[in-house]
Amino acid sequence: MTPVTAPRRLMLVHAHPDDETINNGATMARYVAEGVHVTLLTCTLGEEGEVLVPELAQLAADQADQLGGYRIGELAAAMAALGVTDWRFLGGAGRYRDSGMMGTAANDAPRAFWRADLDEAVAHAVAVVREVRPQVLVTYDEDGGYGHPDHIQAHRVAMGAVEAAADPGYRADLGPAWQVAKVYWNAMPRSVVQRGIKAMAALGEESPFAALGDLDEVPFAVADDVVTTEVDARAHAARKEAAMRAHPTQMTVDGPFFALSNNLGQEVLATEHYRLVRGERGPAGSSPQGWEDDLFAGLPG
Repeated sequence: MTPVTAPRRLMLVHAHPDDETINNGATMARYVAEGVHVTLLTCTLGEEGEVLVPELAQLAADQADQLGGYRIGELAAAMAALGVTDWRFLGGAGRYRDSGMMGTAANDAPRAFWRADLDEAVAHAVAVVREVRPQVLVTYDEDGGYGHPDHIQAHRVAMGAVEAAADPGYRADLGPAWQVAKVYWNAMPRSVVQRGIKAMAALGEESPFAALGDLDEVPFAVADDVVTTEVDARAHAARKEAAMRAHPTQMTVDGPFFALSNNLGQEVLATEHYRLVRGERGPAGSSPQGWEDDLFAGLPG
């Protein structure tokens, strides 16, 4: 095990391959470029995802059920595009299976992440936290952004690991205790979602995707006043777009927009937003809202 010696360290906990790029790809690329050690911990292989590439349809869960292995390769290509070299799977690749959407039969599969023993899963995450010793950790909110069981479980595992990793009495065999200084949840401000909806509408019949719909019907949009941090990584927009294109079984990218299997168009964002839920808020950046402009704002060094 090679010690992590970079002075600043960022860890992200995500449910499936591609979640990291959609939510945090530009942020990850920016911090890699700034010399931050970026660690991605992915909880499943995304075996239950729909396949958007017709010639790969046989990989789907209801056919050969080989999509998970294929998505490891997609994730590797995405990480290469972002410059991230430290990416891992919770408990090892394939330890936990994609649980599918809430209320589906996949929720009850024996290896479904939704059914995972939480204490065991937290221990796997603690081992990574104590090895990497991140000052900052990023994951989802309590609802996983939009209610997906694996996102909710990833939230529980990440938050549980933050608590347990700091406890000197917890599993000394996993390494010395480590206190994560700041924890953020991904956040998509309503104002940003509304801007994307308007941009899609302006394309009219030229739009490559269907409209996202009414703002009040978008499950992942949050009030602007709960957002605390805006990371401007527009200088790394091309890296994020390349990483998104590295996940072709899951998303289609067309210019400044992308869509998942629902074909609902969303903006490819290179300025990404967060909600600080643990730790001290750093000084305000230049945004009118007074948001931080750096996940490490206020931390020494």
